[in-house]
Amino acid sequence: MQMQAAMLTEAHSPFKIETIDIDPPKAGEVLVKMAAAGICHSDWHLVAGKAPFPAPIILGHEGSGIIEAVGAGVKRVKPGDHVTLSWKACCGECFYCQQDQPAICDAHAAEINAGLMSDGTARMRWRGERVYILGGLGTFAEYAVVRQESVVPIRKDVPLAVAALVGCAVSTGVGAAIYTAEVRPGQSVAVFGAGGVGLNIIQGAALCGADPIIAVDANSNKMEIARDFGATHCLMSDDSVVAEIQKLSEGRGADHCFESVGIPALQETAIAAVRPGGIVTLVGITPQDAGTTILGQVITVSERKIRGSAYGSVNPTRDFHLFLDLYQAGKLKLEELVTQRYRLDEINEAYASMLTGGVARGVIVF
Repeated sequence: MQMQAAMLTEAHSPFKIETIDIDPPKAGEVLVKMAAAGICHSDWHLVAGKAPFPAPIILGHEGSGIIEAVGAGVKRVKPGDHVTLSWKACCGECFYCQQDQPAICDAHAAEINAGLMSDGTARMRWRGERVYILGGLGTFAEYAVVRQESVVPIRKDVPLAVAALVGCAVSTGVGAAIYTAEVRPGQSVAVFGAGGVGLNIIQGAALCGADPIIAVDANSNKMEIARDFGATHCLMSDDSVVAEIQKLSEGRGADHCFESVGIPALQETAIAAVRPGGIVTLVGITPQDAGTTILGQVITVSERKIRGSAYGSVNPTRDFHLFLDLYQAGKLKLEELVTQRYRLDEINEAYASMLTGGVARGVIVF
């Protein structure tokens, strides 16, 4: 079978729409007809040359679709099921899954990091050459062959363009507030970065009953939408932001600070803005060669805590359903996240808009 895909052949180059040959799913795998794919900044690290990758590769790690076919032994889904894709293929059996930490499951890590399937091969070819996929998914294509552990069947009354966002931005942001940081009612929260993930941290903090919730961003256009998602105060990211956060938290600093962008300097600002004894949760993915300077003595004597948050510490099988139920109950804003829809051949335009901060979340709709 053939399909269209947005492929990356080298860093610092645009996506190219190419015709790709795709094989049927093997044992334990499924074929998904893609319905929607989210535009996320994490993919841009590869385009910008800030993360190594095998080439040619199909990027995209946030998406939804309909099961078209299943391989031998697949029990999780059947043809016709609506699914949200998860870039973390949780096995349910490894040490981390047994510790209720499926977000750091390592069962398929080696093959996924290599851009291949579990048997060490690829299901896609271009000009006779194998094509790699990002995160075990490769959602920037009309079809995807993925492990059955990478799909979660969902209710069919949710628009698939909305359901796609649960696969990354929503889980990463809402989960960081609820599960990783465990924000409590009445605690003060500052969120650095009001993009797709930051907005979900904000609404996750609102679900937890936090107050105040302070959104910090360098783009003034983000302020209004941050308020729509639950921010009580909005601050520009400048030299005065730490002092302003302290003013809004009785001079102490915020109980919780979240950094959602992946910029080391912003991580350091978040550490400075949290109160003694408070918690800083690092959510944004930094370039692989980036480091954050932390004054160890300050951390020690003030008992500031720094936590990493992978995928919002969620369990995809459990939490995708939870988040979609909350959306249907009017407790989570998901449709409002989709501020721009694109065709697959508009993917370069979609990333240009993301980089200028012109959208909350752009979505490719197939």
